[in-house]
Amino acid sequence: MRKMLIEKTKEAFVSVLPITLIVLLLSIVLAPMPISYFILFIFGSVMMIGGMGFFSLGADMSMMPLGEGIGIQLTKTRKIGLIVLVSFFMGFIVTIAEPDLQVLAEQVPAISDPVLIYTVCVGVGLFLILAILRILFKISFSLLLFILYGLVIVLSIFTPTNFVAVAFDAGGVTTGPITVPFIMAMGLGLAMIRADKDSKDDSFGLVTICSIGPILAVMLLGIIYNPQNAVYAPPVVPDIFTTQDVALAFSKELPVYFFDTLKSLSPVLLVFAGFQLISKRYKKRQIQKISVGFLYTLIGLVLFFTGVNVGFLPVGNFLGDAIGRRADNWILIPIGMAVGLVILFAEPAVHVLNKQVEEVSGGAITSRSMMIFLSVGTMVAVAIAMIRVLTGLSIYWFLVPGYVFSLVLTKFTPKIFTGIAFDSGGIASGTMTSTFILPIAIGVSNAVGTDIMTDAFGVVAMVAMAPLITIQLMGILYKKRMARVEEIDDKETEILAAEEDSDDIIVYEEDETNA
Repeated sequence: MRKMLIEKTKEAFVSVLPITLIVLLLSIVLAPMPISYFILFIFGSVMMIGGMGFFSLGADMSMMPLGEGIGIQLTKTRKIGLIVLVSFFMGFIVTIAEPDLQVLAEQVPAISDPVLIYTVCVGVGLFLILAILRILFKISFSLLLFILYGLVIVLSIFTPTNFVAVAFDAGGVTTGPITVPFIMAMGLGLAMIRADKDSKDDSFGLVTICSIGPILAVMLLGIIYNPQNAVYAPPVVPDIFTTQDVALAFSKELPVYFFDTLKSLSPVLLVFAGFQLISKRYKKRQIQKISVGFLYTLIGLVLFFTGVNVGFLPVGNFLGDAIGRRADNWILIPIGMAVGLVILFAEPAVHVLNKQVEEVSGGAITSRSMMIFLSVGTMVAVAIAMIRVLTGLSIYWFLVPGYVFSLVLTKFTPKIFTGIAFDSGGIASGTMTSTFILPIAIGVSNAVGTDIMTDAFGVVAMVAMAPLITIQLMGILYKKRMARVEEIDDKETEILAAEEDSDDIIVYEEDETNA
């Protein structure tokens, strides 16, 4: 256990280091940063590294086995009513436990946090039902995507303009470090019981469908509430003069995030206890392992979100505001590309996805190739988001063509890559996007005078859309590569067969001569 924790922490260090170096460089060259911001950022980075190490190990030990077990048990029952009820309940409570949603809600000034959070939870619960029924009844994933995204585009026409971007962002942040391991494991458990030729392909796609639910739910919320006045309050950074001040800044927030995270995880713990009492699925040793895993998950999330919110979020807002006020603020575009290229390395849920993709594909789709294509897509997405916030261009000019193109690609992409691509979209737009890139966009919007609700929000949606295209393109390249390999194998087989025939002829002629 200790060895695994050390390995996970080393991986986290390598993941967080690039974004830390970029921020350090920007603070020296383009946006001189008050020492209080910088010290909080460094301490926050250290806490993030420790948090990611604990969380990654904890998710492997607790969330994955629990989600997989519930998925298997659901498939065994033939009572559709029970499946629907359990699916909604699980989607609802796991989303309440999602810290990324809390982070977004705190930054949306148009509506109260509880209303937005519960609206999103209902959306996830309803669409988790749809996602599970799709697997059980073998409904075409591509067809369902066409219908659902068509509904999203139609409903967006009636949604207030200043709420469209927030709705798409809500779909992106919903699938974060708690939701992803659980929902993906449920999909895997459902597919394991089916065990047909399409089961592995259908094990992906739950995250995608669950992320569409919040988009529709928040759009409906915007139509009902039709918010007009929204004033954004930037994060307040305490004065830092001594190391004691740093310790006090973090120690003040640590208990807050501890109780928030414990409150968020409590429903999942109760589900685990109830599930075990009913199903008797896990042995004593497994229960102990899962319990320790929940403890590691709790510790990891507390450290991670304290570091992110106290250290990263204020720095992102400061950098955006400072660079946005420069005459050459166009430099935000290449900066956004650099940040987008490395930000996913520090995203906990991405590592969970890449690991599961490699396992399900039997190593045919490697974690490294997944990370390369995801990072390239995020790089382009963040660059476009910076262009939007500087110019005030409507998000429709990018989201509508992007989603249409990604849906067209589903007709040419291997089925498993389609599910992976759309799941990747929700997962890539996680914690680091909402707590670092979004505050940068808000800071820039505040500096240049564009509308925060329409122009700054939407960056999460852009990041969520990019993998839909890049991973499917990877799938098309993979398909062509496999076709070439098969073609070469066929030619080699033909050559070997021809050589064998030639040898037979020679032997026959020799026999004739001897005779």
